[in-house]
Formats: sequence, C-alpha cells, structure tokens
Amino acid sequence: MKITLKVWRQKDQKSKGAFKTYQHDHVSEDMSFLEMIDVLNEELIKKNEDPIAFDHDCREGICGMCSLYINGHPHGPVQTTTCQLHMRSFKDGQTITVEPWRAKAFPVVKDLVVDRAAFDRIQQAGGYINVNTGGVPDANEIPIPKKKADEAFDAATCIGCGACVAACKNASAMLFVSAKVSQFALLPQGQVERKERAEKMVAQMDAEGFGSCTNTYACEAECPKGIKVANIARMNREYLGAMMTSYEIETDGGGD
Repeated sequence: MKITLKVWRQKDQKSKGAFKTYQHDHVSEDMSFLEMIDVLNEELIKKNEDPIAFDHDCREGICGMCSLYINGHPHGPVQTTTCQLHMRSFKDGQTITVEPWRAKAFPVVKDLVVDRAAFDRIQQAGGYINVNTGGVPDANEIPIPKKKADEAFDAATCIGCGACVAACKNASAMLFVSAKVSQFALLPQGQVERKERAEKMVAQMDAEGFGSCTNTYACEAECPKGIKVANIARMNREYLGAMMTSYEIETDGGGD
C-alpha cells in the first residue's frame, strides 16, 4: 500500500505546531497503525530527521496510551485502540490525517504526545476506600447482586485513554469521571466515601478545565471499551446527593 500521511508536528508545549506531509510507500495491510509509524520513523532517522513522537505502551489494547486522533476519530475509524487498528482499515492511496488529542486539559508535550496527568489528579481526588483490615473475609461474605457486579465491572473497564474527551465538542471528561465514580458507587465496599468521592472528583474535573456535557453521545460512540453514558446519569445523581447532604450539614450547623 501507498498512503499519504499528514501528521501534526510540534516541538514542545510552547512551540507553534503544524501539519507535515509524508509519503509512505512501504505499508502492509497487516501492519498495525503504530507499526506503520514505526517504519516511517525508521526512514526519517535514516534521513537524519526527527522521528514522530507518539505515546504507546502495551500495544495490546489494554492501557489506552496510544491516543491518536485519526481522520476525525479518536483512535481511528474503528471503535478500538490505535494499537489494535490495522492498515487494512484504510485504502491504497488514501490520505490519513493524524493529530494529538485536542483539549485544554491535555496540553501537547511533543508531536502526538499529550499530557493526560489531569486524569490522574481526578482519580487521586477520589481518595481511597476504607475497609476493615482484620481477618481475610470469605469471597462470598459480602453478597453482591450479579446485575450490580456486572455494571461495576463494565464501568471499571475504562482505561482512561481520553478518547471521550477527544470525541466531545466540549472536551468533556464526564464519561471518564462517571466510570470511575460508578465502579465504586455500585459496590458495598465503596460506600464509606461514596458522597465525598463524587463531590471531590467532579470538583477536580472542573478545576482541570474540562468542558461540560451536552449529551451528544459522541463519547460513548468512540469509547474503545464501550463505556455507557448511563454512568454520567448515575454520577449526576451521586453528585447532587453529595451536594444536598453537604448543604444540609452546613444549614443545620453541623459543619466546621
């Protein structure tokens, strides 16, 4: 295959970036998208040119590091991670535009690499789960209905890649945050800090500069793990309940 690549090149966060066009004539349809860039980078290095910087780690569709915006879609035209996207999804002679995630909260580090530490700070704001660390309980000591367990597991499959932010016209992180809130709110082990967790994580999300949700469902459509927007509705309920409790404590004189 022969393809034309239009790749965003940016030296660092403070530098002005621009698209640069590359003609790539040695592409196998069996290559993954990242392998294709690897081959292109080898050619660039031979020419003493700066290789294209991009994020990756496991290359097994697990970590979500491979955050590329390809032809108008996070991770590309298939609902999967970029490392699991293969060149057979494209046509011979096609022009492919590759960009980093575009969001104020995800500043560009270099080329296609963005800083997603905002997600880490949101999770850290959620704090820890308090548990009784006495004797090891039996696995079935705390019965959990299968429906609740399945919903919690589905929410926990979020890999924090940021595709939801990249897909959203407002650069909202609601799908990510709601998944992290839901995976604990649904389980009995997560009840101790349930209200505090929702309140603090939403506050941190806003502080990071993510946009608001306007229910376009683009996040769900592009999520490689199929996280559902139902989690956003759950998070809104969790947050509203937390804020109402905080207000009642303050008005009753129970606050500090």
